[in-house]
Amino acid sequence: MDMKKNLGIVLIGVALILSACGQNSKVESKKEHRKQEISVVSNGELSTLDSALYSDVNSSDMIGQTMEGLYRLDAKGQPEFGMIKEEPTVSEDGLIYTYKIKDEAKWSNGDPVKAEDFVYSFKNVIDPDYGSTSSNQMDIFKNGRKIREKQANLEEFGVVAKDDKTLELTLEYPISYLSQVLVGTPFMPKNVKMAKEKAKSYGTTAEDFIGNGPFVIKGWTGTNDSWQLEKSENYWDEKNVKLEKINVNVVKEVATSVQMFEAGEIDYTTLADTYAQQYKDSEQATFVPKAMVGYLSPNQKREVTSNKNVRKAILQAIDKKQFASEILGDGSTELNGFIPSNFAFNPKTKEDFRKENGDLLAFDVKAAQKSWETAKKELGKEKIELELISADTGTAKKTIEFVQGQLQQNLPGLTIKLKSLPLQNRLDLQNQGEFDLVFGTWTPDYADPINFLEFYDSKGGLNTAKYDNPNYDKGLNEVRFDLANEPEKRWEKLLALEKTLVEEDAGVLPLYQGSVGYLTSENLEKIQVFPFGRTVSYRLAYLK
Repeated sequence: MDMKKNLGIVLIGVALILSACGQNSKVESKKEHRKQEISVVSNGELSTLDSALYSDVNSSDMIGQTMEGLYRLDAKGQPEFGMIKEEPTVSEDGLIYTYKIKDEAKWSNGDPVKAEDFVYSFKNVIDPDYGSTSSNQMDIFKNGRKIREKQANLEEFGVVAKDDKTLELTLEYPISYLSQVLVGTPFMPKNVKMAKEKAKSYGTTAEDFIGNGPFVIKGWTGTNDSWQLEKSENYWDEKNVKLEKINVNVVKEVATSVQMFEAGEIDYTTLADTYAQQYKDSEQATFVPKAMVGYLSPNQKREVTSNKNVRKAILQAIDKKQFASEILGDGSTELNGFIPSNFAFNPKTKEDFRKENGDLLAFDVKAAQKSWETAKKELGKEKIELELISADTGTAKKTIEFVQGQLQQNLPGLTIKLKSLPLQNRLDLQNQGEFDLVFGTWTPDYADPINFLEFYDSKGGLNTAKYDNPNYDKGLNEVRFDLANEPEKRWEKLLALEKTLVEEDAGVLPLYQGSVGYLTSENLEKIQVFPFGRTVSYRLAYLK
């Protein structure tokens, strides 16, 4: 009896141990599963998930996490196949591209991705009644510009679905860098069924949106400052997406996000200001030169800022070198032109565009004051007050405070009032023309100067400053069409256009070229931070 009793006790003990081991295995398994979860910071609100209506980098980034176009960017930042399964067939004249959509390409709800999803989305962007600020990017397609200027109808647009899986794009002129262009946010597809059903509410909340990319967005109500990205089970390349969940929090102050990083609350955040200098030697910090430009845009429909001498005075009265080194301190540099350095190169000599075109209206207090005195005489004013608006991020606030100090110090009789407000409110004021000066940033979608210069196309949706120079518009069209196959002549025209925009007209007032500094936790690998286009991608990232 004692032996049986003891044996029973042993067997029970073994069972408990095995059971505990099984439970521990489950716990470890769950722990391993949970390990692929990170928390990150966005330095601004998400304004929309509509790829036609976004006009800010933060929204573009989130669209990029949840959507995928014909191409995506590989680990080196180069275009590779996204929704397409093979190289397109191209007509002999280089104008008609025919793409085949992957059979396994699906929306997050399981619907197949169709060619019509691209046609519908592209038409939203070009349709003047839809209100996209990216409409000029569709000018590359046949009749694109005519449609947005209401000189042709949507049925004449050079984007056609030949069948469910065949998309045909007809260009206005040959483009050697088309795959780079098609990576851009305006060229994402839309689930036609949902987009039609939601109409104007499409993309305004997570519930009013369906993506086809590596992650699904959840918990965004349209106004809140936190949401989640979860791995999409229906993404065609799901097996190569490691992260299961990404918690996104809007934190506008760099000091706060750095504190959160130090406390282990987040795994990724950008750096700026003195914090960039503080962490410049840290193994957890990375700095990437970026083709982003910070600039002031003067409203040319206002009495004072419509004056060319006012604009020239403002641009030359700001010590941009001091600003970049002492205020930003994140690797950003002064910029005396609208095209950044290390972005575009002469097709014959390979010389950098910025170096070749030189410094345009660089910091010069005497020249600024001369233009200022002329402007005051022309306006009949001795005292002038202007309002400068910006988003309410920490960097934007510091930028306009520095500009305010420089202008009031160097231009006698000028008072600058500041207004910082949430990004969407700032964008609304811009679109309504309710501003004197606005500070913003622009990051191009692809590496060609036209993507900067067409920002101030008089018919362009992004030209909220209403800069209007017929010769400039004519030059843009020459670059797009007449000189498309003459790279050297096209280059010379691009150089001349920048001089017209900045040096002659001061249509835009460039301040600096950005650099992205960011912190990542020790275990976070393969995060992609891009020099232009969208800022960041988590598709290849994982925790080791």
